Amino acid sequence: MATETHPTQDHIDARLEQLGCDLPDLDVDVEGIVERIQGLERRLRLALEETLEEHGLSYGEWRLLCSLRRAPAFSSTPGELSSKLELSSGAMTNRLDRLERAGLIRRHPDPSDRRGVRVELTAPGNEAWVESTNAQAIKEALIAAALSKREQHQLNGLLRKLMLEFERSDGG
Repeated sequence: MATETHPTQDHIDARLEQLGCDLPDLDVDVEGIVERIQGLERRLRLALEETLEEHGLSYGEWRLLCSLRRAPAFSSTPGELSSKLELSSGAMTNRLDRLERAGLIRRHPDPSDRRGVRVELTAPGNEAWVESTNAQAIKEALIAAALSKREQHQLNGLLRKLMLEFERSDGG
């Protein structure tokens, strides 16, 4: 009976070995952490974009739906959304137009400001967000299954420490 072997080194190990020779003062452990996080982020982002494309959404549209999902009563103003998503008013208008044509959001007059507009998530918009987010969560769970639950918990704790250091040093 043949046993399956798993490699103990990834493609980053070879790169780090070369870098270590070229830059003897380089801390290859630190560089390995950064390279692997960047590589995982890139792959996770590509998987998310693939999932969103399968659900007829762009990453930017999905982020807007996420913002509305987190807003009180699934409603916000275009200005608040622009600020949260760091978009110009023109880019926000284009994104809102596309989502409104698709029936995923609705714009209506702001009852507390005669000149204002509110944007709200529609039932189909909520459904699109739930379905696409669930589909991506399934893909992510398959990837995370390479780690035991204990290892997942440990990794979360370690990554949290790194995130807290960034938040402490840059204010958020």
